[in-house]
Amino acid sequence: MKVVVDLSRCVGYAQCAFLAPEAFRLHGEEALMYDPNPDDARRDQVLRAAAACPVQAILVDQPDARHAPAEGSQP
Repeated sequence: MKVVVDLSRCVGYAQCAFLAPEAFRLHGEEALMYDPNPDDARRDQVLRAAAACPVQAILVDQPDARHAPAEGSQP
C-alpha cells in the first residue's frame, strides 16, 4: 500500500492522525508527517483515515484493488 498526501490541500484537521496514529501525525500545530508505505496490517485504519479527511487530501494506492473487478461490473 502506498500513501500520498497532497500537503497543499491539507489544512491540519488531524482526523487522519486520530484514526491512524501509526501512519499520520502532526508535527507542531499544522505540519503533517506521514508514512508513505504503511504496513498492510494498518490498511483498514489508513483507509478510514483517508475517507475521513474533510478536504480529501489523502490518496491510497492499493495494488491488489486494481486487479479486482469493479463493483457491479460483469466479468
